[in-house]
Amino acid sequence: MLSLTGIQADIGGSRILRGFDLEAAGGQVVCLMGRNGVGKTTTLRTIMGLLPLRDGTITLAGEPLDGLRTDQRALRGIGYVPQGRDIFPHLTVEENLQIGLVVHRRGRASDAASLERVYTLFPVLKSMLARKGGVLSGGQQQQLAIARALLTQPKLLMLDEPTEGIQPSIIDEIGDTIKRLKSDSGLTILLVEQYVDFCREVGDQFYAMDRGTVVASGPISDLTDDVVKRHLQV
Repeated sequence: MLSLTGIQADIGGSRILRGFDLEAAGGQVVCLMGRNGVGKTTTLRTIMGLLPLRDGTITLAGEPLDGLRTDQRALRGIGYVPQGRDIFPHLTVEENLQIGLVVHRRGRASDAASLERVYTLFPVLKSMLARKGGVLSGGQQQQLAIARALLTQPKLLMLDEPTEGIQPSIIDEIGDTIKRLKSDSGLTILLVEQYVDFCREVGDQFYAMDRGTVVASGPISDLTDDVVKRHLQV
C-alpha cells in the first residue's frame, strides 16, 4: 500500500531524513519508532506533501505521489492525524466532522453512513456534537481527530503520537479502534509512537529510526527488549 525508497528531506537547509526504505502492506499496522528528533514526524509530513522530498520515491497503492499537493494526496487516500491533533477548537464536534466529509462529496446517504461508522467506533462523539472542540478532553480531541481523518475514507491512515498525553482508558479505546480498523476494513495504518507496549499490542511491523534513517526493522515480535534498549530508550 505504501512504499518509501531512498527518502531524503531537509528542513531549513539541514538534512533530516538521510535515505531509507519503508514498506507497509495493505491491512498492516506499521509502527515508526525512535527517540525524539530522529525524523519520525518529518517522515509523515513528507509523505503528506507538507515538506518537499529532496530525493527518493513515495508510492501509494503503486502510484507515485511525486509532485502532488497535500490536498491531492488526501484525495488519493491518505488520512493524517498530526501530533497535537489540530482540531478546530472554535468549531463544534459536528462541524469538525463535516470538514472530513468535504474531501469526497458522495451525497447525503453516503455521508450519513460514514458518520454512523465513526459514531460506532467513538460513541462519545455522538453525545457531544454540539460542544466546541476546544472544551473536549485531550483523549476526546484525539478521538475526534481520528474520526475526522476516517471520514476522508483513506487507504492509509497516519497517526503521529496518538497516545501522547492521553489517559490510560482512552489509550485502550484507541488501541481497540486501531485493531478493529485493521480487521474490519483492511486499512493500512502508519503509526508514529514511543509507547513500546502500545506498539507491541497493535502493531504488525516496526521500523526504528535514528538520525534520519532506519536502524532496525522487522515483525513486531522482533521488537525485543534489547532493540528497545539500543535504539529507543533515552
